[in-house]
Amino acid sequence: MARKRTTVECVAAPRVRIGISGWRYPPWRGVFYPQGLRQTQELAFASRAFPTIELNGSFYSLQRPQSYRDWYAAVPDDFVFAVKGGRYITHMKRLRDVKPALANFFASGLLCLGPKLGPILWQLPPHFRFDAEVLRAFFELLPRTTHAVARLARQHDHRLVGRSQVDALGDDRPIRHALEVRHPSFDDPRYIELLREHGIASCVADSAGLYPVIEQTTADFVYVRLHGAKELYVSGYSDDELRQWAERIRVWQTKRDVFVYFDNDVKVRAPFDARNLALILAGMPTESPRASISTVTEEPRTSWAAWERIANR
Repeated sequence: MARKRTTVECVAAPRVRIGISGWRYPPWRGVFYPQGLRQTQELAFASRAFPTIELNGSFYSLQRPQSYRDWYAAVPDDFVFAVKGGRYITHMKRLRDVKPALANFFASGLLCLGPKLGPILWQLPPHFRFDAEVLRAFFELLPRTTHAVARLARQHDHRLVGRSQVDALGDDRPIRHALEVRHPSFDDPRYIELLREHGIASCVADSAGLYPVIEQTTADFVYVRLHGAKELYVSGYSDDELRQWAERIRVWQTKRDVFVYFDNDVKVRAPFDARNLALILAGMPTESPRASISTVTEEPRTSWAAWERIANR
């Protein structure tokens, strides 16, 4: 019988939300998810273990409004989704001439999340170099409120006719954006200045030493992605490593909201590391992952040909 889980909300700091990147992973079943839990109930389960989840299916393809409505209905009232921007915009168009693509992305259903819509993450490919003019033009296109999202969404093209959501729900609310970069050329004061000029958060990404870690604060919130301490997407975080991240978070949270997402999902470490970081921040003892974690045999994504084609663009 699966042991009963208790949710660790951000007791030490209400403005800190710690969660996971995605939730639908077959190897998690019977390890993080109780044995026999229906797939349709996985989001409901995960959203009661964590106060936020990064929705990453939106990176691979445009979702549909009904999917966003279903996700909205599955989670608690105070839950927040981060949404990952589409790779068509970041990896294929490489941020150039993307206004039509942005309109389609925002029309695909994000507004259905209403007050549960949190930050939007834009991740650039590893070979994308710093280009101030390209970034500035992209930043100026990004909507900063839900009503601005609706205005842009109404400019979607024929592909979203009959499958769009272009009306904001409720009051006008701020929309936050974060940018994750992976090329060393972004370690440049001009990049930080540009982010601050536009109120875009620099994503603090721990990528097992493969990509630069840029920790300067550039917006009214901090966005953190933890991809693995030693092996990308695979390795977990020790208690000492989590305590180091907790110290950073305590500093950030004195002035800013903090969103943290664990993306080391391959060996089912993400949900257990996320929970332990929340426990450390709450001043509580950490827990060991379930014994069944040792049975996971999934291969890291870096060995998948399809993933490599995307990552190397």
